[in-house]
Amino acid sequence: MGYPGKNHKKYQTPKRPFEKTRIEEESRLVIEYGLRNKREVWKAHSYLRRYRKAARDLLALMSTGADSAVFESKKGELIGHMQRIGLLGPDADIDNVLSLKVQQELERRLQTLVYRQGLARSPKQARQLITHGHIAVNGKRINIPGYRVPRVQETQISYYGKSPFSDGVHAERARITRVGK
Repeated sequence: MGYPGKNHKKYQTPKRPFEKTRIEEESRLVIEYGLRNKREVWKAHSYLRRYRKAARDLLALMSTGADSAVFESKKGELIGHMQRIGLLGPDADIDNVLSLKVQQELERRLQTLVYRQGLARSPKQARQLITHGHIAVNGKRINIPGYRVPRVQETQISYYGKSPFSDGVHAERARITRVGK
Protein backbone atom coordinates (compact mmCIF):
# COMPACT_ATOMS: atom_id res chain seq x y z
CA MET A 1 0.00 0.00 0.00
CA GLY A 2 2.47 2.68 0.99
CA TYR A 3 2.46 5.82 3.01
CA PRO A 4 -0.54 7.99 2.03
CA GLY A 5 1.31 11.29 2.49
CA LYS A 6 4.03 10.36 0.03
CA ASN A 7 3.70 11.62 -3.51
CA HIS A 8 3.64 8.94 -6.17
CA LYS A 9 4.46 9.11 -9.85
CA LYS A 10 1.51 10.06 -12.04
CA TYR A 11 3.12 8.94 -15.26
CA GLN A 12 5.05 6.15 -16.91
CA THR A 13 8.37 6.69 -18.60
CA PRO A 14 8.78 5.47 -22.19
CA LYS A 15 9.71 1.84 -22.66
CA ARG A 16 12.35 2.72 -25.27
CA PRO A 17 14.26 5.70 -23.87
CA PHE A 18 16.31 6.44 -27.00
CA GLU A 19 13.73 6.23 -29.78
CA LYS A 20 14.54 9.12 -32.11
CA THR A 21 11.08 9.84 -33.50
CA ARG A 22 9.48 9.87 -30.03
CA ILE A 23 12.19 12.16 -28.66
CA GLU A 24 11.73 14.61 -31.54
CA GLU A 25 7.94 14.60 -31.13
CA GLU A 26 8.19 15.18 -27.38
CA SER A 27 10.71 17.99 -27.87
CA ARG A 28 8.38 19.65 -30.38
CA LEU A 29 5.49 19.44 -27.87
CA VAL A 30 7.63 20.84 -25.04
CA ILE A 31 8.56 23.85 -27.17
CA GLU A 32 5.08 24.38 -28.64
CA TYR A 33 3.26 24.28 -25.29
CA GLY A 34 6.03 25.87 -23.16
CA LEU A 35 6.32 22.86 -20.87
CA ARG A 36 8.98 22.55 -18.21
CA ASN A 37 10.18 19.13 -19.28
CA LYS A 38 9.12 15.94 -21.03
CA ARG A 39 7.64 14.61 -17.80
CA GLU A 40 4.62 16.83 -18.41
CA VAL A 41 4.14 15.21 -21.83
CA TRP A 42 4.36 11.78 -20.20
CA LYS A 43 1.66 12.81 -17.69
CA ALA A 44 -0.62 13.80 -20.56
CA HIS A 45 0.05 10.44 -22.21
CA SER A 46 -0.83 8.70 -18.93
CA TYR A 47 -4.17 10.53 -18.65
CA LEU A 48 -5.06 9.50 -22.18
CA ARG A 49 -3.91 5.94 -21.50
CA ARG A 50 -6.35 5.71 -18.57
CA TYR A 51 -9.24 7.04 -20.64
CA ARG A 52 -8.48 4.68 -23.52
CA LYS A 53 -8.27 1.73 -21.12
CA ALA A 54 -11.66 2.63 -19.68
CA ALA A 55 -13.11 2.84 -23.21
CA ARG A 56 -11.61 -0.54 -24.15
CA ASP A 57 -13.03 -2.05 -20.96
CA LEU A 58 -16.45 -0.70 -21.92
CA LEU A 59 -16.17 -2.23 -25.39
CA ALA A 60 -15.15 -5.55 -23.83
CA LEU A 61 -18.12 -5.33 -21.46
CA MET A 62 -20.43 -4.76 -24.42
CA SER A 63 -18.97 -7.65 -26.42
CA THR A 64 -19.38 -10.12 -23.53
CA GLY A 65 -23.13 -9.53 -23.61
CA ALA A 66 -23.40 -7.86 -20.23
CA ASP A 67 -26.47 -5.94 -19.14
CA SER A 68 -27.02 -3.04 -21.55
CA ALA A 69 -28.18 -0.75 -18.72
CA VAL A 70 -24.85 -1.21 -16.93
CA PHE A 71 -22.97 -0.57 -20.17
CA GLU A 72 -24.95 2.58 -20.95
CA SER A 73 -24.52 3.98 -17.44
CA LYS A 74 -20.74 3.42 -17.46
CA LYS A 75 -20.49 4.81 -20.97
CA GLY A 76 -22.48 7.88 -19.89
CA GLU A 77 -20.19 8.41 -16.91
CA LEU A 78 -17.02 8.22 -19.01
CA ILE A 79 -18.30 10.39 -21.86
CA GLY A 80 -19.87 12.89 -19.42
CA HIS A 81 -16.64 13.24 -17.48
CA MET A 82 -14.61 13.82 -20.62
CA GLN A 83 -17.12 16.37 -21.90
CA ARG A 84 -17.01 18.29 -18.60
CA ILE A 85 -13.22 18.56 -18.68
CA GLY A 86 -13.40 19.61 -22.33
CA LEU A 87 -11.73 16.71 -24.10
CA LEU A 88 -14.84 15.66 -26.04
CA GLY A 89 -17.63 17.50 -27.82
CA PRO A 90 -21.37 17.18 -27.15
CA ASP A 91 -22.03 14.33 -29.61
CA ALA A 92 -19.06 12.12 -28.70
CA ASP A 93 -18.89 8.34 -28.62
CA ILE A 94 -16.47 5.63 -27.47
CA ASP A 95 -14.59 5.86 -30.78
CA ASN A 96 -13.83 9.51 -30.05
CA VAL A 97 -12.26 8.51 -26.73
CA LEU A 98 -10.01 6.00 -28.48
CA SER A 99 -8.93 8.55 -31.09
CA LEU A 100 -7.82 11.31 -28.68
CA LYS A 101 -4.38 12.84 -29.22
CA VAL A 102 -1.97 14.16 -26.61
CA GLN A 103 -2.32 17.67 -28.09
CA GLN A 104 -5.99 17.70 -27.06
CA GLU A 105 -4.98 16.93 -23.48
CA LEU A 106 -2.28 19.63 -23.50
CA GLU A 107 -4.78 22.19 -24.83
CA ARG A 108 -6.81 21.84 -21.61
CA ARG A 109 -3.95 23.00 -19.37
CA LEU A 110 -4.28 26.42 -17.72
CA GLN A 111 -0.93 27.48 -19.16
CA THR A 112 -2.11 26.89 -22.73
CA LEU A 113 -5.47 28.52 -22.20
CA VAL A 114 -3.88 31.65 -20.70
CA TYR A 115 -1.67 31.95 -23.77
CA ARG A 116 -4.52 31.23 -26.22
CA GLN A 117 -6.76 33.86 -24.59
CA GLY A 118 -4.09 36.53 -25.00
CA LEU A 119 -3.28 37.06 -21.33
CA ALA A 120 0.40 36.32 -22.05
CA ARG A 121 2.75 36.85 -24.99
CA SER A 122 4.12 33.30 -25.05
CA PRO A 123 3.52 29.92 -23.41
CA LYS A 124 6.60 30.46 -21.25
CA GLN A 125 5.30 33.81 -20.05
CA ALA A 126 1.92 32.22 -19.35
CA ARG A 127 3.69 29.67 -17.15
CA GLN A 128 5.54 32.44 -15.33
CA LEU A 129 2.37 34.48 -14.74
CA ILE A 130 0.62 31.43 -13.32
CA THR A 131 3.44 30.37 -10.99
CA HIS A 132 3.83 33.93 -9.71
CA GLY A 133 0.13 34.07 -8.82
CA HIS A 134 -1.13 36.59 -11.40
CA ILE A 135 -3.82 34.32 -12.92
CA ALA A 136 -7.19 33.40 -11.44
CA VAL A 137 -9.91 31.01 -12.52
CA ASN A 138 -13.37 32.04 -11.40
CA GLY A 139 -11.79 34.64 -9.08
CA LYS A 140 -9.61 32.05 -7.31
CA ARG A 141 -5.85 32.27 -7.70
CA ILE A 142 -4.35 29.19 -9.34
CA ASN A 143 -0.57 28.78 -9.40
CA ILE A 144 -0.35 25.38 -11.10
CA PRO A 145 0.38 25.61 -14.84
CA GLY A 146 -0.79 22.03 -15.39
CA TYR A 147 -4.23 22.65 -13.86
CA ARG A 148 -6.85 21.10 -16.16
CA VAL A 149 -9.52 23.74 -16.69
CA PRO A 150 -13.09 22.40 -17.05
CA ARG A 151 -15.03 23.67 -20.04
CA VAL A 152 -17.42 25.73 -17.87
CA GLN A 153 -14.52 27.64 -16.28
CA GLU A 154 -12.70 28.28 -19.54
CA THR A 155 -14.27 31.74 -19.97
CA GLN A 156 -13.60 32.70 -16.34
CA ILE A 157 -9.80 32.86 -16.68
CA SER A 158 -8.50 36.34 -15.88
CA TYR A 159 -5.84 38.21 -13.96
CA TYR A 160 -6.03 37.85 -10.18
CA GLY A 161 -7.74 40.81 -8.48
CA LYS A 162 -4.78 41.83 -6.30
CA SER A 163 -2.22 41.29 -9.05
CA PRO A 164 -0.56 44.34 -10.60
CA PHE A 165 -1.57 42.88 -13.98
CA SER A 166 -5.25 43.37 -13.16
CA ASP A 167 -4.58 47.09 -13.41
CA GLY A 168 -4.77 48.21 -17.05
CA VAL A 169 -1.79 50.60 -16.72
CA HIS A 170 0.84 47.92 -16.03
CA ALA A 171 3.66 48.24 -18.60
CA GLU A 172 3.91 44.51 -19.36
CA ARG A 173 0.15 44.22 -19.77
CA ALA A 174 0.29 47.01 -22.34
CA ARG A 175 2.91 44.98 -24.27
CA ILE A 176 0.76 41.86 -24.06
CA THR A 177 -2.32 43.62 -25.44
CA ARG A 178 -0.24 45.22 -28.21
CA VAL A 179 1.11 41.82 -29.28
CA GLY A 180 -2.34 40.22 -29.02
CA LYS A 181 -3.90 42.67 -31.51
